[in-house]
Amino acid sequence: MKFVAKILMIFLLSTNIFAEGLNIYSVGIYDIKFDNSDDKQTSDFRYEVRLDESIFDIGPEQDNFFFLKPFFGIELTGESAFYALGGIYLEDNLGQLFSNKKNKLIFTPSFGAGYYENGDGLDLGNDLQFRTTLEISYVLENYNRLGLSFGHISNANLGNKNPGVEVIAINYQIPF
Repeated sequence: MKFVAKILMIFLLSTNIFAEGLNIYSVGIYDIKFDNSDDKQTSDFRYEVRLDESIFDIGPEQDNFFFLKPFFGIELTGESAFYALGGIYLEDNLGQLFSNKKNKLIFTPSFGAGYYENGDGLDLGNDLQFRTTLEISYVLENYNRLGLSFGHISNANLGNKNPGVEVIAINYQIPF
């Protein structure tokens, strides 16, 4: 647990050195099952930092949807599982994407990889795990955001088993 506290402190203190980005605070349900099978659902708590610096442009300059940006974060569950990860995300205004008129809805898919420790929770079969997430958020008047995300964590069959988990979370996003 000391390791987790040290990592959390590094993340919280290091956000001040970046010019722009978002702090993401999430709470959700870990290990959602849609087939009514036996599950080990528990609470999920997440903190992420999304930097607003493009690391790779893969499309037309006028379309920000193709600017890949970095993120890093930690995720803890009610069963003491711990996941530290980093990855890339992109975001686009849904109004601009579909009707070429900006609105307050933002679509943010992301992909990351990192170290997973199961604690007293679900054994995911490997220390290396990958997470894909789809998120829709609403921009509030003060430029903070309120979002809903759906993610999948899996070891991509690198381990002796690959149960994978789904996570649904509500998040609050604060620009820094």
